Amino acid sequence: MQENVYLDSLQLEAIVFDFDGVLTDNRVFVDEDGREMVCCHRGDGLAFDVLKQTHLQLFILSTETNLVVTRRGEKLRIPVFQSTKDKKSSLERLASEKNFSLGKTLFVGNDLNDYQVMQICGFSACPYDSHPKILEIATFPLNKKGGNGVVREIVEQTLQIDISSIL
Repeated sequence: MQENVYLDSLQLEAIVFDFDGVLTDNRVFVDEDGREMVCCHRGDGLAFDVLKQTHLQLFILSTETNLVVTRRGEKLRIPVFQSTKDKKSSLERLASEKNFSLGKTLFVGNDLNDYQVMQICGFSACPYDSHPKILEIATFPLNKKGGNGVVREIVEQTLQIDISSIL
């Protein structure tokens, strides 16, 4: 992977992603058997492939308890931590267990349950269609809506990584 001066200057150690509203468009489809389905962006998969070539630790942290979150994490080969009612405590515990600094963490969230987490991280990002209070505190408010290439935008625009030079 090419050297990225901007990424190095941020001194990031980890990126933690909320699921619903970040990796999805925040909608859920429910079939007659109660199975839930969501829509994710294929371009984010490529962006995760690029991120895995960096030194960064990557995680998905969700309050949801849903197999769809697990399956997406498996496909992306990104560890998933879900069923958490207190994201702040969960992230603090995760940082301690995985040995990364919250001050060198980028958290990507979109709704009020992400507010406290975003405040304890050194950096934060949110999709364009996030709750107004989240947009106010985000270090990097994004141009993409949730589920429409948020991770891709973070890689290409926020972290300034040229994906085409890696492929």
